[in-house]
Parts: sequence; C-alpha cells; structure tokens
Amino acid sequence: MPSRDTPPATHATKLFVLDTNVLMHDPTSLFRFEEHDIYLPIFVLEELDNNKKGMTEVARNARQASRYIDSLVSDSSYNIDAGVPLQSLGNRDATGRLFLQTRFITNELPTNMAIGKADNAILGVVMFLHNQYPSRSVILVSKDINMRIKARALGLDAQDYFNDKVLEDTDLLYSGTLALPEDFWEKHGSNIQSRAQGEHTYYTIQGPLCRDMLLNQFVYQDSNNQAFYAVVTEQNGDIATLRTVTNYTHSKNTVWGITARNREQSFVLNLLMNPEIDFVTLLGQAGTGKTLLTLAAGLVQMLEHKLYSEIIMTRVTVPVGEDIGFLPGTEEEKMSPWMGALDDNLDVLNTPSDESGEWGRAATRDLIRSRIKIKSLNFMRGRTFLNKFLIIDEAQNLTPKQMKTLITRAGPGTKVVCMGNIAQIDTPYLTEGSSGLTYVVDRFKGWKHSGHVTLQRGERSRLADHAAEVL
Repeated sequence: MPSRDTPPATHATKLFVLDTNVLMHDPTSLFRFEEHDIYLPIFVLEELDNNKKGMTEVARNARQASRYIDSLVSDSSYNIDAGVPLQSLGNRDATGRLFLQTRFITNELPTNMAIGKADNAILGVVMFLHNQYPSRSVILVSKDINMRIKARALGLDAQDYFNDKVLEDTDLLYSGTLALPEDFWEKHGSNIQSRAQGEHTYYTIQGPLCRDMLLNQFVYQDSNNQAFYAVVTEQNGDIATLRTVTNYTHSKNTVWGITARNREQSFVLNLLMNPEIDFVTLLGQAGTGKTLLTLAAGLVQMLEHKLYSEIIMTRVTVPVGEDIGFLPGTEEEKMSPWMGALDDNLDVLNTPSDESGEWGRAATRDLIRSRIKIKSLNFMRGRTFLNKFLIIDEAQNLTPKQMKTLITRAGPGTKVVCMGNIAQIDTPYLTEGSSGLTYVVDRFKGWKHSGHVTLQRGERSRLADHAAEVL
C-alpha cells in the first residue's frame, strides 16, 4: 500500500531525493529539476536547522533554503502529502512537486551501517522509495562523493548536482583566442575592406569563420615568418571587423618596464591597458605572469595615466596546508601572509636604476605600496568602488554567487580583473566546471566591455615549467 507522503508512480517523471549539501551549496536547486519531483527527508530539514547559524556562505544558503521551503509549504490551499507545486513561487520552469517526509520511515539497511547517522537515514529513505515504487526512477542527488558511493553499493541510483556546472568538460571553456587556418584569407578576403586609424588597422571581412568569432576575442596567424595578431571589434553574422593589436613584446611598448614574453601575454596587456574594457578574466597555471602583468598595467594607469585612484587587491584565503589560526593586527595586516605574491611581483616591478640608487628604490616602493590596498573578501558586502583597479586573485575558489557579490561592487570608472587556475581548486564542493571563475568566463564572453585570455606558457623559470609539466 503506498504511503500517504510519497508521490504516486503514475507518470514517467523522476523523483529526486536531495541531500542537505545540495541545498547548502545552491538553495535554488529546489527549482532546477524542471518537470521532475523533489523529495526531502526529515533529516535534511534537521541538518539545515543545525547549519543555519553564523555568517558563512553555507549558513546563509541554509537559511535561504529554509525560507524557500517555508514559502512553498505555508500556503494552506496545498496538501503537503499530495505534494506542493514548485511553480507556486513563480518559477515557471519547475513544473514538478515538492514532497516532504511526514512520517517515520523504517527500512532495513546493512547491519554494519551506523544507525542514527544522517547520511544512513537519508539512504534508508531512498531505499524505501526505491522499493515502494519500483517502476519509477528514484535518484539521490548529493555533492558528497562517499554518499554517492554508498548509495550505488546498495543498488540505488545516485548522481552529483550538475545544475551548478557551467560546462561538463572544461576543455571546451572559452579561451579568448582563435587560431586562423592557413587558408583563412583565401576564404575570407574576397570582399575585404581595410582602413587605418592611428596606429591600428581595421579589417572588415566576410566568411563562415566569422560566425564563430566573439567580441574582444583575439585572432592570430603565424605563417611564413609573418605574424598577424588582431582583436574582434564587431561581429554580425558572417561579417566581422578585426583591429590589429599593440605588440607588447616589443621593447618600445613596455608597461612599467615589463615586456610581454609571448603572444598570450601581449593579448593580456591589450585588455588590461584598454580603458573600454571593464572586466578581464585571466586563466593560467602558476608562472604564466597573470599577477605581474595585472599589477604592471594597474600601476601605469593609476600613477601615469591617472585613470584609477588606487589598486585594490583581494584573494580567497584558503590555505594549502594546515591553517595557521587567527592573525593579529588590522584587516590589511591579517591579509599580509596571503599576499606574498603581491610583494614578490612588486620586487620585480620596482627594479633599481643607477640614477635613483637604494634610497630612490625604497621611496618608490613605499609610494607604490601606499597606493595599493589589500582587502578581505569577508567585508565586501554593501561596498561600492569608484575609479578603482580591483584585482581578485585565486578566483577559482569562489562560488558563482560569491563572484557575483564581488563584481557587483564595481562603481563608475572601476576595472575588475579576475585571475586564477581552475586546476588548483581548494574549496569543498567546487569543481572545475562549477567554479565561479569558470562561470564568469562563460557568461561574460562576447560582451563588448569584457575580455578573457587563457595563458598557456609559463615564464617563471625552466624549473617551474618542468615541474608544472611532470608533477
């Protein structure tokens, strides 16, 4: 006999049983399963209640998930036993129903599985539903790998929460560059129009490859000892306009004494030095020059061009090893152990000259450091940055929601640069596909005021390059 708190198996839609960590990772997951139904065991509500206190992102998500559930079930016109329509809060894509466990469910688990543990209690509910409705697909959704392994060992269907993933395969992530084939000009040069404007030349071309181009995407061709580097400034159907880029690998175009060492670094400086670009994302492994190039461009535009009043640098404070505990001092002093990369790069940028001497070097360093502010991510809510050069380092450890919180701090005249390496994610429940950095790279591609470059070649040292390759 079917229980009064489980959905009937009269239709082909699936029944997803959500683990607590899914709701604490993404409270809106309740509305992400389209026409399928959702079932919440009572232990999930207990764990949400246990994790609701505090100011962490997890606590905020737990509280928000509880609010959504309360709003759904508080309408007296709906019978909880029959399921509450997920559309009732205005989410039109969620056409399924929400079911809550309204009575005690007993189901036999293997004797070696601890009784009373929340994970095992949830598995017991999934097994009960699986046995009660064998003709319906009952699936456990959990961010916990071991939870999914245990479910499959018991013969139950289990899967990760995929809706937070921007891409299933990060090899398909937008790189910001496009290599032109050798026959590109033969196929696209028949109706070519060119014009010179300042130091740049514009080419308006037409052809099938133009459909795949995006605004501010860099295109290049290296053949017959001739290099062509350009950026897409306009794109409409099979017509695109390309503008030649500034060659920052040449010594005459140095930025704060820094010369680009490869093609991608030159593309990066073109984005960083362009005042029309408000948002820049940089991906690359350690030693590709992300921080150095960004700081050099920021210093030139702040101190020489007067475009920005100061540089603000922040990063996610996730330790590689054991945490060193609480740190004394002000906000900036607490952040200083995490900002070793800043000091290392300032040493490179503040190279001594024969004319200035050691005193001049020290004075220049103090001037630069006084114009660079180090801020913690914990105090960003509610702030607005005006005419600032905002650098977000180690952005791969941010969730999409945290990334949105940071980027929306930008006021008029502010440039935001996000950089990181999605192969070095240290935050639990985040993967390469669900990282906030992956999220913004994919969502901002093609916007006329943003740009992205994936740096491939390390320039730190031959030892670092070889270690990154073989280790």
